[in-house]
Amino acid sequence: MRILVVEDERDMNQLIQKVLKKSGYSVDGCYDGGEALDYLEGAEYDVMLLDVMLPGKDGYQVVEEMRRRGMDTPVLFLTARDSIADRVKGLDLGADDYLVKPFDFAELLARIRVLSRKRVGHRSNRFTLADLTLDADKRQVFRGDREIVLLPKEFALLEYLLRHKETVLSRRQIEDSIWSFEDSPSSNNVDVYISKLRKKIDGDNPVKLLHTIRGVGWMLREPPAGEEV
Repeated sequence: MRILVVEDERDMNQLIQKVLKKSGYSVDGCYDGGEALDYLEGAEYDVMLLDVMLPGKDGYQVVEEMRRRGMDTPVLFLTARDSIADRVKGLDLGADDYLVKPFDFAELLARIRVLSRKRVGHRSNRFTLADLTLDADKRQVFRGDREIVLLPKEFALLEYLLRHKETVLSRRQIEDSIWSFEDSPSSNNVDVYISKLRKKIDGDNPVKLLHTIRGVGWMLREPPAGEEV
């Protein structure tokens, strides 16, 4: 899951990014409204955290421009403004939620989970394929009764694959979703993480779920009946 943090206070921006990355999210950050719109044109984000008071275009103008362009990325306003009028204005312009500074990071993460569910249209953040289960809220993965411990990048990769199960995903799609602009992967990083993930979720299991589609990419799917695994 990829998040854009738009906050002009650099220390706060970096702190938010650090917390989100530690929680397993892919994160980009920028510091003004015009730059935020450029980022949104160049990549797809699941959630945007947006400060109201920004240099150049403020947060209200950014949301208004986003919605005018047809961008439906969920927006969570982060702001020191706590009046009802300010909240109503932001929501009327197209924001999805409002969090007043100072805030608790546990609440921020909870609200991000809610917005991500809205984005993908799921009633929960629990994904399954055959006997493989991923709970995004609890950050847990099971294959049958066996819990699988994943590193943050591995977890993000598996979640992305499960959100798009039965679909072939290219190297570029995976890179754009999992790695931020500042953390661009080397040419073989995707292969390395796919290999690590395959060992952890498939291993010695006779039913293989993670498949390489040669020359195209990778996909998670359950083998059709009768297919060799």
